Parts: sequence; structure tokens; C-alpha cells
Amino acid sequence: MGRLDGKVAIVTGAARGMGEAEARVFVAEGARVVVCDVLDDEGELVAKALGDHAIFAHLDVANETDWQLVLAAAEHTFGTPDVLVNNAGILRFAPILMMDRTEFDSVLQVNLVGPFLGMKVVGAAMTAAGRGSIVNVSSIGGLIGYSMLGAYVASKWGLRGLTKSAAIEFGKSGVRVNSLHPGGVDTPMANPSGGDLDPTPYLGQPIPRIGRPEEIAQLALFLASDESSFSTGSEFVADGGATAGKDMG
Repeated sequence: MGRLDGKVAIVTGAARGMGEAEARVFVAEGARVVVCDVLDDEGELVAKALGDHAIFAHLDVANETDWQLVLAAAEHTFGTPDVLVNNAGILRFAPILMMDRTEFDSVLQVNLVGPFLGMKVVGAAMTAAGRGSIVNVSSIGGLIGYSMLGAYVASKWGLRGLTKSAAIEFGKSGVRVNSLHPGGVDTPMANPSGGDLDPTPYLGQPIPRIGRPEEIAQLALFLASDESSFSTGSEFVADGGATAGKDMG
């Protein structure tokens, strides 16, 4: 307990899935959290469940004005943010030859432009305060390629690179920036039906199962906390060993 005592965090895509798990873990560890999402009803419920240590703020991550309003709400209610978790993301399946341009653009707007705007707006407050940790939730799709996921992979590789540039630019001001790369995780994005998932795709992993949102949240907690004080511009992977390779035995 208390690993984030006194810290203020903004978590995007926090109405469900990994973002919700991150918000819950952060509050349990002493942070005050701004729960952000476009899913207003679900986000309000999460914030209400977390009590006085959380508020909800509507956020379309691709809208810079929304980001400015979120920052203002955080500062008014809790103070200058110490932590930003750019967690919000979307997924679209299509081969490159069949993907509509508008679908491609929509993925980049949420998965890449959104974190850029978050770092621009919230990062300005952090650098002015001389402290902070930004966690950009990428994917193992930002480390390797996947067919049918060209837009998603492009956005996550882009976010990985943007993380490194931000780490270099913000470091002298006391702000750290790292990317978090989950593998398969049982969330509404990966499992919209909420039913039991086919375990077959994960059987070749060293840890032969899909991940849980709480497991990703624990890594985000480490990066948000002072425990990771000498880490910036780096990739942190939680994928059950998927990127290590397949066990063919």
C-alpha cells in the first residue's frame, strides 16, 4: 500500500478494461485519479466506486480542447498531475488492401494522436512542475508485426517512437516517459462478447494463457511510481513471453 501516496494521476480509457484496472490499483496505492473516457456512464460508475479519490472527466483523446478541460479538472480538484497513463486505444481488423482510409485514420487518431495531445497538454504542466511519469500503453504490436492489423500496428510502433522522443525532450525537466507493451489481455476490446476465449493462440507462449487487466495495471503502477525513477524512454513488456518465441515441443 502507498506506492503512489500524494500523487495525482490521469488515466485515459479508464471506464473499463486495462484503464479501469489501472485506476483501481492507483487509488488503492494512494493516488487521486481522474478517470477519463468517452463512455460517460461507465466512467462515472468507476469513479463513483473509487470514492473521494477519483473523479470522472469526459475525454475524446483526439480533441485537444478536451485535454485542456481534463487538465483543468485535475488541477482544480486534486492539483498538478504527477502521472499520465495514455491507455485509450481502438482496434480494427482489415488487410491493408481492403482497409478504408477513414478506418485507418480513426485508429491513428485514438492510438497515436491522442497520446501526442496528452503529452503536449499534460506534459506541459508536468515539465513546469519539474516532475512526472508518463506511461504510454503501446502493445507487442509495437514490437512485432501482425497481419490484418496494419493500422493498429502502425499506431503502436509510432507511439513507441514518440515515447522515446518525449523522454529525451522531457527528461531535463524531471519527467519520465516509458512505453508499456501488453500482449493478449482479456478486455472488452480483445473480447467484446465477454465469453470464454479460445486458449489455442496462447498455448505456445511460455505462460500459456491470456493476460488479465490487473497484471498490466501492476506494471503501470511500477512505471508510475518512484520505484522506476531511473527508467525513461524504454519499453516494458507484459506478454506472457509471446515475443520470446513459440515452444514447438
